Amino acid sequence: MANLLYDTLFGRHSGKSTPFLRLANGDVISHAEVLARSSCFANLFIAMGLKPGDRVAVQIDKSPDAVSLYAACVQAGLIFLPLNTAYTSDEVIYFVENSGAALFVCQEIRSREMKVVAKSTGARLETLNSEGGGSLAVLADDQSDSFTTVSRDGDDLAALLYTSGTTGRSKGAMLTQSNLLSNAQTLSEFWRFTADDVLLHALPIFHTHGLFVALNITLLAGGSLIFMPKFDTDFMIKHMCRATTMMGVPTFYTRLLDDPRFSMQVAQHMRLFISGSAPLLAETHVAFEQRTGHRILERYGMTETNMNTSNPFEGERRAGTVGFPLPGVMLKITDTATGKTLPNGDIGQIEVSGPNVFKGYWQMPEKTAEELRENGFFITGDLGQIDEDGYLKIVGRDKDLIIAGGYNIYPKEIEMLINDQQDVLESAVIGIPHSDLGESIIALIVAKKGSMPDLDQISRNIAQSLAKFKQPSKLIMVAQLPRNTMGKVQKNVLRETYGADF
Repeated sequence: MANLLYDTLFGRHSGKSTPFLRLANGDVISHAEVLARSSCFANLFIAMGLKPGDRVAVQIDKSPDAVSLYAACVQAGLIFLPLNTAYTSDEVIYFVENSGAALFVCQEIRSREMKVVAKSTGARLETLNSEGGGSLAVLADDQSDSFTTVSRDGDDLAALLYTSGTTGRSKGAMLTQSNLLSNAQTLSEFWRFTADDVLLHALPIFHTHGLFVALNITLLAGGSLIFMPKFDTDFMIKHMCRATTMMGVPTFYTRLLDDPRFSMQVAQHMRLFISGSAPLLAETHVAFEQRTGHRILERYGMTETNMNTSNPFEGERRAGTVGFPLPGVMLKITDTATGKTLPNGDIGQIEVSGPNVFKGYWQMPEKTAEELRENGFFITGDLGQIDEDGYLKIVGRDKDLIIAGGYNIYPKEIEMLINDQQDVLESAVIGIPHSDLGESIIALIVAKKGSMPDLDQISRNIAQSLAKFKQPSKLIMVAQLPRNTMGKVQKNVLRETYGADF
């Protein structure tokens, strides 16, 4: 029996001297070199006594060894658990303990801090650095670079990814080999990736976007990555001429647009720009196309499902939408109370089904039953609307729904109106407790650089466009909106910050 994911993504490149990782310092690492290193790690895992199905938790910087570590877990039949490098030891204890990870790998510089994780959970603690070194790297140096791949089938777990946990404890999404592979195959074909593609990769690799979308697609297509430790505008502008594609969060694109050096000439070698993980403002769409001649392709996905929808590769990439369901994915808008499918044009919860949808939440059968229906449809928690042409619009999160005076209010509708106002860069609308109405609406507004919006005029414009029950009771100027690592606005933080003031 084969190892479906390893054989299809990694094993196909065995012995190939073709370039895979193009590093910021100019070094190029081949497919064969990455796989040889992964075999060393896989042999080490077996020597440590790890068995297929064991979990390996990693909280390490982005590096070639980090990629090989991911490949080694797949090759050895282990379940890969990447963790945000910003998590504290207290947060990591929960993930390692909840997952029952047998091995926890961290950066050497944090080993003293993370000893409490090993002591609290019983996991073995090893270290791995981005520039080489660390106990795991040293131990792997003594291992053979040849390894007999462990057999695994499509239903076996390949990864555990924990949700951001904006309310309550984070949940571990169980992703199978088939989940990851099917999505990579669909996207690679849909976005026309080939071995000639060179992807600008500035995303973290502890998240679906940078790991299971960008990396897996490139592996499947046989292309290469310009592998950046993090986003850097100077590096992007300098090296874009060597790339053909880019994946990023909206912040990447707004930062490029803020730099006058970023021009049509800089982007002329590119064939595709893709954005995700957070909504892209329609203004950014327009400004980017005017500057470069390229229209950004926006798509929609999440931890539990990888990618669900995409604007078309050919055809209209419509600003403010995330396109259509991907081939093989079924999507519907349903009533939040009854689960009944709603007609196009109505706002409701987004449900998806397909080979990309996860197996459930780790050790949380009740939560799995709440969100994953028996018919295979996953209740995403996002609110959406399908327009007259079939394009999906994300209206907001179900938990972000504001209920004031018995009326359902969708923040996105108000935000879109505010974002269109003069001198406004972006906004976030939240509901805060109100003794009479249940919730009151406030809007946090960020100004365009060097501008000062007229809040009184914005209030008047809102009053002309929206029913009174949708109008914010207060508009507040802020320097910036709080975001998580992937660029999503943290409305829970805003509610905590401003909720007590009213």
